[in-house]
Amino acid sequence: MDKYSFLNAAHTAYFADLYEQYLENPDTIEPSWRAFFQGYDFGSENYGMNGEIVEGVSTQIPEQVQKEFQVVKLIDGYRTRGHLFTQTNPVRARRKYAPTLEIENFGLSESDLDTVFNAGEILSIGAQTLREIRNHLEAIYCNSIGVEYMYIRQPEEIAWIQNKLNVNDNQPKFSPDERKHILKKLNEAVSFESFLHTKYVGQKRFSLEGGESLIPALDALIEKASEYDVKEFVMGMAHRGRLSTLTNIFGKSAKDIFSEFDGKDYEQEVFDGDVKYHLGWTSDRVTDAGKKINLNIAPNPSHLETVGAVVEGITRAKQDDKYPDNPSQVLPIIVHGDAAIAGQGLVYEVVQMAQLDGYKTNGTIHIVVNNQIGFTTNYLDARSSTYCTDVGKVTLSPVLHVNADDAEAVVHAVLFALHFRMKFKRDVFIDLLGYRKYGHNEGDEPKFTQPLLYKAIAKHRNPRDIYAEKLISEGVIDANYVSKLEEDYKNALEEKLEDSRKIKKTEITPFMSNEWVDYTTAEEDKMMQVVDTTYTRKGLEKITKVLSNLPADKKFIRKISRLIESRQTMFDDDKLDWAMAEHLAYGTLLEEGYDVRISGQDVERGTFSHRHAVVKVEDSEEEIILHNNISDTQGRFFIYNSLLSEYGVVGFDYGYAMASPKTLTIWEAQFGDFSNGAQIMLDQYISAAEDKWKLQNGLVMLLPHGYEGQGAEHSSARMERYLQLCAKDNMFVADCSTPANMYHLLRKQMKANFRKPLIVFTPKSLLRHPRVVSSVDEFANGSFQMLIDDEKADASKVKTLVFVTGKFYYDLLEEQERLERHDIALVRIEQLFPLPIEDIRNILSKYKNADDIVWAQEEPRNMGAYSHMLMNLDEAKTFRAATRRPYGAPAAGSSVRSKKRHQEVIDFVFDITKNNQR
Repeated sequence: MDKYSFLNAAHTAYFADLYEQYLENPDTIEPSWRAFFQGYDFGSENYGMNGEIVEGVSTQIPEQVQKEFQVVKLIDGYRTRGHLFTQTNPVRARRKYAPTLEIENFGLSESDLDTVFNAGEILSIGAQTLREIRNHLEAIYCNSIGVEYMYIRQPEEIAWIQNKLNVNDNQPKFSPDERKHILKKLNEAVSFESFLHTKYVGQKRFSLEGGESLIPALDALIEKASEYDVKEFVMGMAHRGRLSTLTNIFGKSAKDIFSEFDGKDYEQEVFDGDVKYHLGWTSDRVTDAGKKINLNIAPNPSHLETVGAVVEGITRAKQDDKYPDNPSQVLPIIVHGDAAIAGQGLVYEVVQMAQLDGYKTNGTIHIVVNNQIGFTTNYLDARSSTYCTDVGKVTLSPVLHVNADDAEAVVHAVLFALHFRMKFKRDVFIDLLGYRKYGHNEGDEPKFTQPLLYKAIAKHRNPRDIYAEKLISEGVIDANYVSKLEEDYKNALEEKLEDSRKIKKTEITPFMSNEWVDYTTAEEDKMMQVVDTTYTRKGLEKITKVLSNLPADKKFIRKISRLIESRQTMFDDDKLDWAMAEHLAYGTLLEEGYDVRISGQDVERGTFSHRHAVVKVEDSEEEIILHNNISDTQGRFFIYNSLLSEYGVVGFDYGYAMASPKTLTIWEAQFGDFSNGAQIMLDQYISAAEDKWKLQNGLVMLLPHGYEGQGAEHSSARMERYLQLCAKDNMFVADCSTPANMYHLLRKQMKANFRKPLIVFTPKSLLRHPRVVSSVDEFANGSFQMLIDDEKADASKVKTLVFVTGKFYYDLLEEQERLERHDIALVRIEQLFPLPIEDIRNILSKYKNADDIVWAQEEPRNMGAYSHMLMNLDEAKTFRAATRRPYGAPAAGSSVRSKKRHQEVIDFVFDITKNNQR
């Protein structure tokens, strides 16, 4: 008797269902069944010319059961590879992939097409013929939407996606009114671009033409999200389609956009502004259901994808501040270009944040406006991956590829993405395959580089006309409907254009102004004013007690227990170190109701093991954060070890600070020059955003800096680069040398009623230097000192006046004491920008007997603050410069050579006859 004859008596649908589970996740199947299916697969690996199985155990299985398994494999084939055979490209033939999804490749044949298979139940259509099953699979997976999801490792998510796709065979089903609304938004997108093309001939606008279906998609997304009680959207996108999005989705008046096109000057005097397709916008929109939604589109620079990290940070800040119990009420949308999402490494950094505690935003909807070309580069030269969206698979996110000419499919896909995000709180990617009607900008000639493609595009109708023809053929609208829509919309634009030309100057509306109502802008004179940062000794004592006592009922590593207890000892001994400066700055601000957020690589403990803001219980690794125990009414303390990213994380934290001015937001570099990886954020946002976009931002960057013989990459924070970016009133730059000054600097950052980025060059060896301590009174009653005079110097006896910053002061102080030189004064410049010029001049007047004025720095002459001093202080041109000679690398790799060079600079400070240029 056939050992598999028992299968004849069972319902084949059961085997089909079990086999489907096995294909998706073998480990969920009972072991004996798993072994059976493994044997079946092994025996089914080779088919004959006509699809018959020629070897293996499967020849012993009843033929009907075998066929059921093969139909399940066909279904699985469509699910895993159907996206490769879709009708998603409106202007290009798809690349060919093999093997295809022909039924012969699954051991089936034409003779099986009219056979009924229970495997149809997998598609929720019940027992159906193979012909019907294949038709359903083609509709679901190979029409205008291609779906990638089978790599997802959560069976619940896969099952949800499959059930969703089975509804209407993944085909849109909108009411006549909904279809008319889609057409209306398509008309706005098409008509807006053609209007600009006519009125502003040759001007750059980075038109959406070829991807106009983005507009009805975003519109539908916002409307439907309100039903999920989403309150706010934060969106980031580069240039293409931005102007249309601003006016047709965000409600920015076309009048304002026309003013920007006319190139008028700005209403504000102290403001440089930016090109029209970089500007941000904030507005409130009332949905059709009467719900109010806040919309934000972040300002963006030309650097592609940079805004994505900023958007995530803004979103997280809004979630933390306003919706901590339901963060999904703020929804981030990032609109990418196809060349950018594939080519820019920042995208990978942002994607890797998606599920991390310190950076997650409960899922982002990513939409790629896929032009199939980047500037002049064809997609075959722009990436190695099959799709531009393959980065989305890093986090096992579903990806939908959609034909941008099929407006209903685009809206359908976007709503699928919304439902998935709200259900699973994870990212979704939509690849909107369209084209670019003109060149990279409207002045380019694309036929130079893509002659065949642009011949096809020239003949191609726009998505509105394609959709209108469909609706006319189905009797939803008549032939005059579209021309009336277009006429009405263009008449409204004409009125706005006429109004705009009556206005002489353009006024830029601040982004997210609601969050900044309590803050004023500040020019340099205000930045130089003293801010009250005092805090009572009694209050400091109370906070110290909290930060010095670990829970008695938990076990900690003995060394960490002693370290935490030493905080109280320092307070009692009146010698507070650098770590205590930080802790008490955070603690006092928290007690006053501010929030504190710190992120960066290894910040919880601190790279140099000085912070220990998070303490682990020894036997469970439970995390103890003492800063959250200060009082019942305190602010929240957030501290997160970041992923190994600088660009993405700095962008995120900058966005966080942009949306939350009441939070002390800090990013700390592991070593100062690691911030090099975030240089684009520094250039495009941190140093320039207030000038370009009227954006204030209080982000603090802590950059460990100091020459201790650790080589080129672990010495310099590249001080000169930050100082070169300084101008007028755009940021603060400081290099503190005492714990008390660091304490007051951090408190000043929040106590001022304005916000500027703050760059702090922080120490390494000074974290535990016995002389780098401050008294409790200096904390309680002091203030931030932009310049620290030499208290021990007798001005009448000083012949050499030395200006110095940071850690180098202590090296010079040690040498001064060794040499017993009382004719030298060491004056520390603690704030490098804005430079305290009047204070420096007062010092020069005080030490009027000094005939040798020295600028001393441990960095090479072409680095550090020397060039900054020359540019900002006329008197510095006469200073004797004591520096290392100019080098290409910041420091020597050899510790011996590094110490020798360091000592040469010290020697030159104290002896003018020594040669400092070796």
